[in-house]
Amino acid sequence: MDIKITRAEKSKLQGLNLDNVPFGKFFTDHMLEADYENGEWKNIEIKPYQPLVIDPSSAVLHYGQAIFEGIKAYKDADGNAYIFRPFDNFHRFNISADRLEMPAVPEDLFIDGMKQLIAIDKAWIPAKADHSLYIRPFMFATDEMLGVRPSETYKFMILLSPTGPYYSAPMRIYVEEDYVRAVKGGIGYAKAAGNYASALKATTEAQEKGYDQVLWTDAQEHKYVQEIGTMNVMFIIGNKAVTPDLKAGTILNGVTRTTIITLLKDMGLTVEERQLSIDEIINAYKAGELKEVFGTGTAATVSPIKELRYRDFVMKFDIAQWKVMPSVKARLDDIRASRVTDKYGWMVQI
Repeated sequence: MDIKITRAEKSKLQGLNLDNVPFGKFFTDHMLEADYENGEWKNIEIKPYQPLVIDPSSAVLHYGQAIFEGIKAYKDADGNAYIFRPFDNFHRFNISADRLEMPAVPEDLFIDGMKQLIAIDKAWIPAKADHSLYIRPFMFATDEMLGVRPSETYKFMILLSPTGPYYSAPMRIYVEEDYVRAVKGGIGYAKAAGNYASALKATTEAQEKGYDQVLWTDAQEHKYVQEIGTMNVMFIIGNKAVTPDLKAGTILNGVTRTTIITLLKDMGLTVEERQLSIDEIINAYKAGELKEVFGTGTAATVSPIKELRYRDFVMKFDIAQWKVMPSVKARLDDIRASRVTDKYGWMVQI
């Protein structure tokens, strides 16, 4: 794709230690920007990272038409750069766009634009273990008028951010049964900005109790677990891996979730995608059958959960004894770092 490129006069990378960067705080020298007007994408440009100027009446500020994705790029020992499963995120991005009545983003704009942007800022990819270049494509409505209707204009952008682990320590999770994240027929399966805004109060209250995130339950009975605030969730019960299914459309079809399911099956484990009640989880814990609980997500990657609380019942786990999560994480890390052959075709070279 032919993209106008304006390079930054000076890199912000000088003096920044990529071996010690928090998640989402620093951004690379360049960004991609494109506008949707009159039914077509135009003004496609890679330019120096800079603030936006938007009208106070911009539709996104009033009606919340905004979606995004999270993707990661890695560097191998020889300095080659790869993006992990970007086409899966591309397809999911347009599923989200369709649900929020937004235009589809073409593959060449999303994928080729991303590749060209990363190629320019390749030096920003950390080479340290558990570090990566986080890629944030997003789109929002830009009509300058008030009125509840789909916008006729939009802006699509891609930002890049070098990052370390999202969670630096095993997590403590609180099972939420008062607030609701998503309902059948809603937008739970879309990566919409509003999904995360609606989760903030429950998360804050959980953090005030000493927990990192909440595990959402279904809206009707508060009986079946769904996903954790920033990731999907996996339970090792006996010799099986169990994770909530996607049938109700209330949880995100995570790319890392799909990846881990594939790897677990290749390790010989039976994986069940189905409804999973909090009662079943508690009973498995009491019987000594609940072996491991961990989250999966682009930002979180594979993150162990050391404590799970439901009301006044607390389940604690000895992570040092775990076998499944460390093994599957090691397999994923080896693929991303090109230490083993990528037989799945997940890594897309820049």
